[in-house]
Amino acid sequence: MKSGMDNINSTTENTFLTWSRQRDWNPLKIVSSEGCYFEDSKGKKYLDMSSQLMCSNLGHGNKKIIEAIKRQADKLAYIAPSFDTDIRQEVSGKLRSVLPANLTKFFYGSSGTEANEAAIKIARMYNSHKKKNKIISFYNSYHGSTLGSLQLTGDYRRKLVDSYENATGFVHVAPPFCYHCPFNLKYPECNLACAENLEYTIRQEGNVGAVIFEPVTGTNGVVVPPEGFVKRIREITSENDVLLIADEVMTGFCRTGEWFAVDHWKVKPDILTTAKGITAAYVPLSLAAVDSKISDYFDDNIFAHGHTYEAHPLMLAAASAAIDEYKDYVLENVKKLSSFFAKKLLELKEKHPSVGDVRSIGLFGGVELNKDRERRIPFNTSEDKIAGKPLMVSRIAKYAMDHGVYINTWISHFIVAPPLIVNKEELEEGFNVIDHALEISDNEVIK
Repeated sequence: MKSGMDNINSTTENTFLTWSRQRDWNPLKIVSSEGCYFEDSKGKKYLDMSSQLMCSNLGHGNKKIIEAIKRQADKLAYIAPSFDTDIRQEVSGKLRSVLPANLTKFFYGSSGTEANEAAIKIARMYNSHKKKNKIISFYNSYHGSTLGSLQLTGDYRRKLVDSYENATGFVHVAPPFCYHCPFNLKYPECNLACAENLEYTIRQEGNVGAVIFEPVTGTNGVVVPPEGFVKRIREITSENDVLLIADEVMTGFCRTGEWFAVDHWKVKPDILTTAKGITAAYVPLSLAAVDSKISDYFDDNIFAHGHTYEAHPLMLAAASAAIDEYKDYVLENVKKLSSFFAKKLLELKEKHPSVGDVRSIGLFGGVELNKDRERRIPFNTSEDKIAGKPLMVSRIAKYAMDHGVYINTWISHFIVAPPLIVNKEELEEGFNVIDHALEISDNEVIK
């Protein structure tokens, strides 16, 4: 039996590493963090170029958020969700000032997964008298890990558990992924076939109550949709009396250079879900925000949903301070650096034959690796990940960590999404290490 005195061994013995085989997990112990850096138990510092799980938007050690949590803990640490609090009113008012104007009522949860579960139930309750229970989502998406949210998910994680977690009423359609177009078409000659396919599916399926989408695909590649796509699916859902749900768990709170990604296209969803950046990950909090036509429905119909920690005062205190930080200087910082950030990503593509594509919006970027760039063949696939085979992106990430830079990887791409407080010098530092790391994949491209 492993010794409980060994912190690394006790961690691996007593807890799970998510979405991974457990054997050979040997986690690095982190002891402190400040700004855009975190430090391990041996005193080595790492530049956080992915905001951990694309959530530490305001970096580490933000004193205003920490003090806000402390003050709230001294005043009122917890009260049941049925009670009113000053902090609940305060945060709700601040959210009304930054969310799309039509979103007027909120449900607070603890994670993005919970927000999307709430969205599923809200959409189905709202549509119950119409008997429209189906929800359409896109392949290449991720919406959470619980029963409902995982059924929305379009990547391999759903398939891993479909045999024992399958639920009904969920439909998937082709995503707006121009680099890997499922229709083998080219934009703009395609006339947004991906959007028109959505309309075709809605009409063929029948009883579709909602469509959920990531305005910019997150984990699965930072896929920015082609111009016109978001507006077109808003038109399609409105014309077919279908709710549109925007999953902004990863893209919300200034990550893309606007408060929310839908703001780039001036589109107002019927439901918006978000988490991560709402508190900059200082404490767990999520949000499902709904249009007034939905909230009005529940005036005389039961809102059959709830959580013990809904509208938790400590979580809301962190959100209040975080929103102030975004308003004060952070959104402007993202706007100022976004073109430089995009330029650095493009330089990687131009220099490295193993980089098939780069995509970015705001301070949200993806680097896709190909062993054959001409034919767009990736180094690895989801089947490799499931089988536990070594991944090229893992080798890239290891080099980066060895040289003091952390990046979040997936299957054949990695995400560059630094804290939104980052400066140009820190970006230069991070991209310089990534540049050298990519020599590893360059050496294994098909000549």
